[in-house]
Amino acid sequence: MDVFAHVEDLLKTALEAMKSDGVLPKDLSLEGVEAEAPRDPTHGDIASNAALVLTKRAKMKPRDIAEALKTRLEANEGVTKVDVAGPGFLNITFAPAIWQDLVKAILEAGDQFGRLDVGAGQKVNLEYVSANPTGPMHVGHCRGAVFGDALANLLDFAGYDVSREYYINDAGGQIEVLARSAFLRYREALGEDIGEIPEGLYPGDYLKPVGAALAKTHGDKLVSMDAADWLPIVSDATMDAMMALIKDDLAALNIHHDVFFSERSLVSNGKNRIDEAIAALRTKGLMYEGVLEKPKGHDDEEWESRTQTLFKSTEFGDDADRALVKSDGSYTYFAGDIAYHYDKLQRGFDQLINVFGADHIGYIPRMKAAVKALSDRDIVFDIKVCQLVKLFRGGEPVRMSKRAGTFVTLRDVVDEVGRDPVRFMMLYRKNDAPLDFDFAKVTEQSKDNPVFYVQYAHARVSSVFRNVGETYPELADRASAVKSADLTLLTDPGELDLIKRLAAFNKLIAGAARAHEPHRLAFYLYDLASALHQQWGRGNDSPHLRFIQQDCQGTTAARLALIAATQQVISSGLGVLGVEAPEVMR
Repeated sequence: MDVFAHVEDLLKTALEAMKSDGVLPKDLSLEGVEAEAPRDPTHGDIASNAALVLTKRAKMKPRDIAEALKTRLEANEGVTKVDVAGPGFLNITFAPAIWQDLVKAILEAGDQFGRLDVGAGQKVNLEYVSANPTGPMHVGHCRGAVFGDALANLLDFAGYDVSREYYINDAGGQIEVLARSAFLRYREALGEDIGEIPEGLYPGDYLKPVGAALAKTHGDKLVSMDAADWLPIVSDATMDAMMALIKDDLAALNIHHDVFFSERSLVSNGKNRIDEAIAALRTKGLMYEGVLEKPKGHDDEEWESRTQTLFKSTEFGDDADRALVKSDGSYTYFAGDIAYHYDKLQRGFDQLINVFGADHIGYIPRMKAAVKALSDRDIVFDIKVCQLVKLFRGGEPVRMSKRAGTFVTLRDVVDEVGRDPVRFMMLYRKNDAPLDFDFAKVTEQSKDNPVFYVQYAHARVSSVFRNVGETYPELADRASAVKSADLTLLTDPGELDLIKRLAAFNKLIAGAARAHEPHRLAFYLYDLASALHQQWGRGNDSPHLRFIQQDCQGTTAARLALIAATQQVISSGLGVLGVEAPEVMR
């Protein structure tokens, strides 16, 4: 049972009746009529903005609409009171039975509770991480990887058909630099003293195994070859090694992609997606030969005015038209990105979502312009930005990794604190806000550590079921205990508050999925865990509120059902975030 959906159905039924009775215009659109949790719980169980949403369309005072709605809503079974507040807000109060029945519904649904069909099977391409394959992943990649993976899980949970994709930047000058860096390590593996790594090459120790593997496979044969001959050999071997390293790092966070799309595949095997994309834009009248204005702040002496093939991206919200083909006939970097998204569109996705790092914010307008142009503005395209992560240990900044040479790696962080703290804390802040990650704080066992607090709530419920057998052996079996529970015994305000928080799970999932904001779920789980811990604490102060009642098996069974339902929602929510739901905390 979805209480919010139930209330929205009651509202729409009442409004349709008002239209039939002539109270409201017969052609009145009910779009935007919603039910939500009230800001102040003392005002009621569910609030609605219906009267305020409809006032302009109906050409009526919102208070008049609200009063008419109040009369009809109060006639429904289970509704005990409806108040009209302020200019026309509706505050609805239910009989306890509505909430008690929800516990049963959650237990019957099990891990399917909260799974929705909001997405209706829409095909979503979610591209995230896409780190340059030039070394191990750093902590900045970590946040985008966790965010993208959690968003994919969330969309899947809400009924979308999600394809998780990684774009491999395996073309361009950086790959040659990587190959030359690996070649140095190859010579080193053969016994040569290579000295300091020259500036401009990759200095990290992570290329030493690549050099050793090349030496084992080829001996010293590559040394006598011309660069033109050994470069493709070393490049392919190094790319394979780097992608294996990246996949292994991602696996440490339990992140796995469905598709690894090669940039080189855009122009290979007789296919040229770049030309196809440009031709598609040209057919739409969106390409021309022209000269771009000198960018602001650019040195006049270095600027060369030249004719290039330009895309009219300003027609789609960009601040300047963009070059796709240079004056020498070569493609720009942006041309490849356009071709990649053209390929996505050709694969028939209904939505495209990209996860960018903070250093790519300036790239967003041109990318959105390209997709709008290629899709005739007919596809949902969202770009989510993950801001920077700063690492601390006890308040002190963390230094770089020796293995990487220039940065702290994702693997360094996971190896030190574990997968669950990394995943949860990367999501316990909105993606576009900077994040401070303190190694000491994310491993402490306290309320101030959100991941511990939520996992502890799940484990605490398991401990109650382990302990209840000492008093009521027949309740030790969870299934039989909750099945026979008399839920009408759940009347304490703290118990009802906990149920109301559980009721918000469906709406939370739907809203977070539509907004592409998995952090909402992390916040929700912390609040839900807090409510469970508070109810436990109330039992310490008032023994009659304890989950296990020594002299009342019926009350004990009812409360076991409540905490089992709470545990189920916590388990499902943590599953979406990719975090373990432990039975025991150590």
